[in-house]
Amino acid sequence: MVDSVYHPCLTKQHFRPMSYAPSRPVAYGCLALSMSLVGSYVALSKPLAIIFPVFLLAWLRFGIGGLAMVHWLKKPPTELPLSWQMKKLVFLESFLGNFLFTICMITGVSMTSAVSAGVIMATIPAVIALMSWIFLKERIGLRIWGAVACGALGIGLLSLAKSPHAATGAVQENAWIGNLLVFAAVVCEASYAVIGKKLTTVMSPKRISSVINLWGFILMTPLGLYAMQGFDFTAVTPGMWMLLVFYGLAASVWTVWLWMTGLKSVPAAQAGVFTVMLPVSAAVVGVVVLGESLTGIQLIAFAVSLAGILLATVPGRSAFARRDARRGQSGDEPI
Repeated sequence: MVDSVYHPCLTKQHFRPMSYAPSRPVAYGCLALSMSLVGSYVALSKPLAIIFPVFLLAWLRFGIGGLAMVHWLKKPPTELPLSWQMKKLVFLESFLGNFLFTICMITGVSMTSAVSAGVIMATIPAVIALMSWIFLKERIGLRIWGAVACGALGIGLLSLAKSPHAATGAVQENAWIGNLLVFAAVVCEASYAVIGKKLTTVMSPKRISSVINLWGFILMTPLGLYAMQGFDFTAVTPGMWMLLVFYGLAASVWTVWLWMTGLKSVPAAQAGVFTVMLPVSAAVVGVVVLGESLTGIQLIAFAVSLAGILLATVPGRSAFARRDARRGQSGDEPI
Protein backbone atom coordinates (compact mmCIF):
# COMPACT_ATOMS: atom_id res chain seq x y z
CA MET A 1 0.00 0.00 0.00
CA VAL A 2 1.15 3.55 -0.72
CA ASP A 3 0.05 6.04 1.90
CA SER A 4 -0.56 9.72 1.32
CA VAL A 5 2.73 10.84 2.88
CA TYR A 6 5.17 12.17 0.29
CA HIS A 7 8.14 9.96 -0.39
CA PRO A 8 11.07 11.27 -2.46
CA CYS A 9 11.31 8.04 -4.44
CA LEU A 10 7.65 8.16 -5.47
CA THR A 11 7.22 10.77 -8.19
CA LYS A 12 4.31 11.27 -10.57
CA GLN A 13 6.05 9.01 -13.06
CA HIS A 14 5.30 6.06 -10.77
CA PHE A 15 1.59 6.78 -11.07
CA ARG A 16 1.26 7.35 -14.78
CA PRO A 17 -1.13 4.96 -16.54
CA MET A 18 0.86 1.95 -17.69
CA SER A 19 -1.57 1.00 -20.45
CA TYR A 20 -0.27 -0.02 -23.83
CA ALA A 21 0.55 2.87 -26.17
CA PRO A 22 0.40 1.41 -29.70
CA SER A 23 2.62 2.29 -32.63
CA ARG A 24 1.14 4.54 -35.31
CA PRO A 25 0.19 1.69 -37.70
CA VAL A 26 -1.49 -0.25 -34.88
CA ALA A 27 -3.26 2.91 -33.70
CA TYR A 28 -4.53 3.53 -37.23
CA GLY A 29 -5.83 -0.03 -37.32
CA CYS A 30 -7.63 0.44 -33.98
CA LEU A 31 -9.30 3.65 -35.17
CA ALA A 32 -10.37 2.15 -38.48
CA LEU A 33 -11.68 -1.02 -36.83
CA SER A 34 -13.55 1.02 -34.21
CA MET A 35 -15.45 3.08 -36.78
CA SER A 36 -16.00 0.00 -38.98
CA LEU A 37 -17.61 -1.77 -36.03
CA VAL A 38 -19.80 1.27 -35.38
CA GLY A 39 -21.04 1.20 -38.97
CA SER A 40 -21.55 -2.56 -38.79
CA TYR A 41 -23.61 -2.59 -35.61
CA VAL A 42 -25.64 0.43 -36.76
CA ALA A 43 -26.62 -1.50 -39.89
CA LEU A 44 -27.22 -4.79 -38.06
CA SER A 45 -29.22 -3.14 -35.25
CA LYS A 46 -32.05 -2.15 -37.59
CA PRO A 47 -34.07 -5.26 -36.63
CA LEU A 48 -33.50 -4.46 -32.95
CA ALA A 49 -34.89 -0.94 -33.37
CA ILE A 50 -38.08 -2.48 -34.78
CA ILE A 51 -38.56 -4.73 -31.74
CA PHE A 52 -37.22 -2.62 -28.87
CA PRO A 53 -38.19 0.99 -28.07
CA VAL A 54 -35.20 3.21 -28.80
CA PHE A 55 -34.48 4.29 -25.22
CA LEU A 56 -34.98 0.77 -23.90
CA LEU A 57 -32.52 -0.47 -26.53
CA ALA A 58 -29.97 2.16 -25.49
CA TRP A 59 -30.44 1.36 -21.80
CA LEU A 60 -29.97 -2.39 -22.39
CA ARG A 61 -26.86 -1.61 -24.45
CA PHE A 62 -25.25 0.23 -21.52
CA GLY A 63 -26.33 -2.51 -19.13
CA ILE A 64 -24.74 -5.27 -21.23
CA GLY A 65 -21.57 -3.23 -21.63
CA GLY A 66 -21.44 -2.52 -17.90
CA LEU A 67 -21.64 -6.21 -17.01
CA ALA A 68 -18.83 -6.98 -19.45
CA MET A 69 -16.58 -4.20 -18.12
CA VAL A 70 -17.29 -4.25 -14.39
CA HIS A 71 -13.74 -5.48 -13.69
CA TRP A 72 -12.34 -2.47 -15.60
CA LEU A 73 -13.87 0.08 -13.22
CA LYS A 74 -11.30 -0.31 -10.45
CA LYS A 75 -8.58 2.33 -10.54
CA PRO A 76 -5.16 0.73 -11.01
CA PRO A 77 -2.42 1.69 -8.53
CA THR A 78 -0.37 3.27 -11.35
CA GLU A 79 -3.08 5.83 -12.12
CA LEU A 80 -3.14 9.24 -10.46
CA PRO A 81 -6.36 10.28 -8.69
CA LEU A 82 -8.51 12.26 -11.10
CA SER A 83 -8.67 16.01 -10.62
CA TRP A 84 -12.04 17.73 -10.46
CA GLN A 85 -11.53 18.98 -14.01
CA MET A 86 -10.87 15.47 -15.32
CA LYS A 87 -13.91 14.13 -13.47
CA LYS A 88 -16.02 16.74 -15.26
CA LEU A 89 -14.48 15.70 -18.59
CA VAL A 90 -15.35 12.04 -17.90
CA PHE A 91 -18.97 13.04 -17.29
CA LEU A 92 -19.05 15.25 -20.39
CA GLU A 93 -17.55 12.42 -22.47
CA SER A 94 -20.52 10.22 -21.62
CA PHE A 95 -23.16 12.98 -21.56
CA LEU A 96 -22.18 14.37 -24.96
CA GLY A 97 -20.83 11.27 -26.72
CA ASN A 98 -23.36 8.72 -25.46
CA PHE A 99 -26.51 10.30 -24.03
CA LEU A 100 -27.02 13.59 -25.91
CA PHE A 101 -25.64 12.21 -29.20
CA THR A 102 -28.22 9.40 -29.15
CA ILE A 103 -31.14 11.73 -28.42
CA CYS A 104 -30.12 14.37 -30.99
CA MET A 105 -29.38 11.84 -33.71
CA ILE A 106 -32.53 9.75 -33.28
CA THR A 107 -34.83 12.77 -33.00
CA GLY A 108 -33.09 14.69 -35.77
CA VAL A 109 -33.17 11.86 -38.32
CA SER A 110 -36.88 11.35 -37.62
CA MET A 111 -37.56 15.01 -38.55
CA THR A 112 -35.44 15.33 -41.69
CA SER A 113 -34.48 13.26 -44.72
CA ALA A 114 -31.80 10.57 -44.67
CA VAL A 115 -29.88 12.40 -47.40
CA SER A 116 -29.84 15.66 -45.42
CA ALA A 117 -28.70 13.83 -42.30
CA GLY A 118 -25.93 12.06 -44.22
CA VAL A 119 -24.62 15.28 -45.74
CA ILE A 120 -24.58 16.97 -42.32
CA MET A 121 -22.80 13.97 -40.78
CA ALA A 122 -20.11 14.40 -43.44
CA THR A 123 -18.87 17.42 -41.49
CA ILE A 124 -17.72 15.28 -38.53
CA PRO A 125 -14.02 15.11 -39.55
CA ALA A 126 -13.91 18.86 -40.17
CA VAL A 127 -15.59 19.68 -36.85
CA ILE A 128 -13.19 17.35 -35.01
CA ALA A 129 -10.22 19.04 -36.71
CA LEU A 130 -11.53 22.50 -35.83
CA MET A 131 -12.24 21.61 -32.19
CA SER A 132 -8.87 19.90 -31.76
CA TRP A 133 -7.20 23.05 -33.12
CA ILE A 134 -9.16 25.27 -30.69
CA PHE A 135 -9.13 23.15 -27.53
CA LEU A 136 -6.09 20.87 -27.92
CA LYS A 137 -3.92 23.37 -29.81
CA GLU A 138 -3.13 20.71 -32.40
CA ARG A 139 -1.43 21.84 -35.59
CA ILE A 140 -3.60 20.96 -38.57
CA GLY A 141 -1.58 20.59 -41.78
CA LEU A 142 -2.76 20.72 -45.37
CA ARG A 143 -2.65 16.92 -45.65
CA ILE A 144 -5.16 16.55 -42.79
CA TRP A 145 -7.45 19.21 -44.23
CA GLY A 146 -7.22 17.45 -47.59
CA ALA A 147 -8.13 14.16 -45.91
CA VAL A 148 -11.06 15.89 -44.17
CA ALA A 149 -12.27 17.18 -47.54
CA CYS A 150 -12.03 13.69 -49.07
CA GLY A 151 -13.97 12.24 -46.14
CA ALA A 152 -16.71 14.87 -46.45
CA LEU A 153 -16.98 14.26 -50.19
CA GLY A 154 -17.08 10.49 -49.72
CA ILE A 155 -19.83 10.62 -47.07
CA GLY A 156 -21.76 13.11 -49.17
CA LEU A 157 -21.64 10.80 -52.18
CA LEU A 158 -22.80 7.88 -50.04
CA SER A 159 -25.75 9.95 -48.88
CA LEU A 160 -26.69 10.95 -52.43
CA ALA A 161 -26.45 7.31 -53.51
CA LYS A 162 -29.29 6.38 -51.18
CA SER A 163 -32.83 6.53 -52.41
CA PRO A 164 -34.18 9.85 -51.15
CA HIS A 165 -37.48 9.81 -49.31
CA ALA A 166 -39.26 13.09 -49.78
CA ALA A 167 -40.41 14.62 -46.56
CA THR A 168 -44.02 15.73 -46.47
CA GLY A 169 -46.44 17.32 -44.05
CA ALA A 170 -45.22 17.95 -40.51
CA VAL A 171 -41.88 16.29 -41.25
CA GLN A 172 -41.18 18.76 -44.06
CA GLU A 173 -42.17 21.71 -41.86
CA ASN A 174 -39.82 20.60 -39.08
CA ALA A 175 -36.93 19.58 -41.34
CA TRP A 176 -34.86 22.60 -40.32
CA ILE A 177 -35.20 21.59 -36.66
CA GLY A 178 -34.14 18.06 -37.57
CA ASN A 179 -31.11 19.39 -39.44
CA LEU A 180 -30.11 21.45 -36.40
CA LEU A 181 -30.44 18.40 -34.15
CA VAL A 182 -28.31 16.29 -36.50
CA PHE A 183 -25.64 19.00 -36.50
CA ALA A 184 -25.86 19.06 -32.69
CA ALA A 185 -25.13 15.32 -32.82
CA VAL A 186 -22.11 16.09 -35.02
CA VAL A 187 -20.80 18.52 -32.39
CA CYS A 188 -21.39 15.88 -29.70
CA GLU A 189 -19.43 13.29 -31.70
CA ALA A 190 -16.58 15.75 -32.27
CA SER A 191 -16.53 16.60 -28.56
CA TYR A 192 -16.33 12.87 -27.82
CA ALA A 193 -13.14 12.59 -29.92
CA VAL A 194 -11.51 15.72 -28.48
CA ILE A 195 -12.34 14.98 -24.83
CA GLY A 196 -11.26 11.37 -25.32
CA LYS A 197 -7.83 12.57 -26.40
CA LYS A 198 -7.51 14.52 -23.13
CA LEU A 199 -8.64 11.55 -21.04
CA THR A 200 -6.11 9.16 -22.59
CA THR A 201 -3.31 11.21 -20.96
CA VAL A 202 -4.49 10.31 -17.45
CA MET A 203 -6.60 7.14 -17.82
CA SER A 204 -6.24 3.82 -19.59
CA PRO A 205 -8.60 3.01 -22.49
CA LYS A 206 -10.22 0.26 -20.41
CA ARG A 207 -10.97 2.64 -17.52
CA ILE A 208 -12.32 5.30 -19.86
CA SER A 209 -14.58 2.77 -21.59
CA SER A 210 -16.01 1.41 -18.35
CA VAL A 211 -16.51 4.73 -16.55
CA ILE A 212 -18.23 6.57 -19.41
CA ASN A 213 -20.42 3.51 -19.99
CA LEU A 214 -21.45 3.61 -16.31
CA TRP A 215 -22.41 7.28 -16.67
CA GLY A 216 -24.33 6.43 -19.84
CA PHE A 217 -26.27 3.73 -17.98
CA ILE A 218 -27.10 6.13 -15.15
CA LEU A 219 -28.24 8.90 -17.51
CA MET A 220 -30.34 6.54 -19.64
CA THR A 221 -31.96 4.66 -16.71
CA PRO A 222 -35.02 6.97 -16.26
CA LEU A 223 -35.80 6.86 -19.99
CA GLY A 224 -35.10 3.12 -20.14
CA LEU A 225 -37.42 2.34 -17.22
CA TYR A 226 -40.15 4.47 -18.78
CA ALA A 227 -39.77 2.71 -22.15
CA MET A 228 -39.80 -0.70 -20.45
CA GLN A 229 -43.36 -0.26 -19.17
CA GLY A 230 -45.68 -2.63 -20.98
CA PHE A 231 -42.92 -4.14 -23.12
CA ASP A 232 -43.30 -7.89 -23.69
CA PHE A 233 -39.81 -9.38 -23.21
CA THR A 234 -41.14 -12.92 -23.82
CA ALA A 235 -41.92 -12.02 -27.44
CA VAL A 236 -38.24 -11.46 -28.23
CA THR A 237 -36.71 -14.42 -30.06
CA PRO A 238 -33.37 -16.01 -29.02
CA GLY A 239 -31.79 -14.73 -32.23
CA MET A 240 -32.74 -11.15 -31.35
CA TRP A 241 -31.31 -11.58 -27.84
CA MET A 242 -28.02 -12.75 -29.36
CA LEU A 243 -28.01 -9.76 -31.71
CA LEU A 244 -28.71 -7.50 -28.73
CA VAL A 245 -25.70 -8.91 -26.86
CA PHE A 246 -23.49 -8.30 -29.91
CA TYR A 247 -24.86 -4.75 -30.19
CA GLY A 248 -24.20 -4.05 -26.50
CA LEU A 249 -20.64 -5.40 -26.58
CA ALA A 250 -19.77 -3.70 -29.87
CA ALA A 251 -21.28 -0.32 -28.99
CA SER A 252 -20.17 -0.04 -25.36
CA VAL A 253 -16.99 -2.13 -25.13
CA TRP A 254 -15.12 -2.93 -28.34
CA THR A 255 -15.58 0.31 -30.30
CA VAL A 256 -14.85 2.61 -27.34
CA TRP A 257 -11.77 0.65 -26.23
CA LEU A 258 -10.40 0.55 -29.79
CA TRP A 259 -11.02 4.27 -30.30
CA MET A 260 -9.38 5.30 -27.01
CA THR A 261 -6.43 2.98 -27.68
CA GLY A 262 -5.87 4.59 -31.07
CA LEU A 263 -6.17 8.09 -29.59
CA LYS A 264 -3.22 7.40 -27.30
CA SER A 265 -0.87 7.63 -30.29
CA VAL A 266 -2.78 9.71 -32.88
CA PRO A 267 -3.81 13.41 -32.75
CA ALA A 268 -7.56 13.93 -32.48
CA ALA A 269 -7.77 15.77 -35.82
CA GLN A 270 -6.05 12.92 -37.65
CA ALA A 271 -8.19 10.35 -35.84
CA GLY A 272 -11.31 12.20 -36.96
CA VAL A 273 -10.56 11.26 -40.57
CA PHE A 274 -11.31 7.64 -39.68
CA THR A 275 -14.96 8.48 -38.97
CA VAL A 276 -15.50 8.04 -42.72
CA MET A 277 -15.27 4.31 -42.04
CA LEU A 278 -18.65 4.47 -40.27
CA PRO A 279 -20.89 5.04 -43.31
CA VAL A 280 -18.58 3.03 -45.54
CA SER A 281 -18.80 -0.08 -43.33
CA ALA A 282 -22.54 0.41 -42.88
CA ALA A 283 -22.95 0.39 -46.65
CA VAL A 284 -20.75 -2.70 -47.02
CA VAL A 285 -22.76 -4.58 -44.38
CA GLY A 286 -25.94 -3.52 -46.16
CA VAL A 287 -24.65 -5.02 -49.41
CA VAL A 288 -23.03 -8.20 -48.01
CA VAL A 289 -25.44 -9.08 -45.19
CA LEU A 290 -28.72 -7.31 -45.89
CA GLY A 291 -28.73 -7.87 -49.65
CA GLU A 292 -28.75 -4.21 -50.69
CA SER A 293 -27.42 -3.17 -54.11
CA LEU A 294 -24.10 -1.36 -54.68
CA THR A 295 -24.19 1.62 -57.04
CA GLY A 296 -21.46 3.27 -59.05
CA ILE A 297 -21.67 6.40 -56.86
CA GLN A 298 -21.05 4.25 -53.77
CA LEU A 299 -17.95 2.74 -55.37
CA ILE A 300 -16.64 6.23 -56.12
CA ALA A 301 -17.43 7.27 -52.56
CA PHE A 302 -15.46 4.31 -51.19
CA ALA A 303 -12.47 5.26 -53.35
CA VAL A 304 -12.57 8.91 -52.27
CA SER A 305 -12.89 7.98 -48.59
CA LEU A 306 -9.98 5.53 -48.86
CA ALA A 307 -7.90 8.24 -50.54
CA GLY A 308 -8.61 10.55 -47.59
CA ILE A 309 -7.46 7.95 -45.07
CA LEU A 310 -4.28 7.29 -47.05
CA LEU A 311 -3.63 11.02 -47.29
CA ALA A 312 -3.92 11.35 -43.51
CA THR A 313 -1.87 8.29 -42.55
CA VAL A 314 0.87 7.74 -45.14
CA PRO A 315 3.95 9.71 -44.03
CA GLY A 316 5.02 12.56 -46.30
CA ARG A 317 8.55 13.43 -47.36
CA SER A 318 9.05 15.71 -44.36
CA ALA A 319 8.22 12.87 -41.98
CA PHE A 320 10.78 10.60 -43.64
CA ALA A 321 13.35 13.45 -43.53
CA ARG A 322 12.81 13.94 -39.80
CA ARG A 323 13.13 10.20 -39.23
CA ASP A 324 16.40 10.07 -41.17
CA ALA A 325 17.70 13.06 -39.22
CA ARG A 326 16.94 11.33 -35.92
CA ARG A 327 18.70 8.21 -37.14
CA GLY A 328 21.77 10.25 -38.04
CA GLN A 329 21.84 11.90 -34.62
CA SER A 330 21.34 8.77 -32.55
CA GLY A 331 22.92 6.18 -34.82
CA ASP A 332 20.16 3.76 -33.85
CA GLU A 333 17.06 2.53 -35.61
CA PRO A 334 14.06 4.23 -33.99
CA ILE A 335 11.43 1.96 -32.52
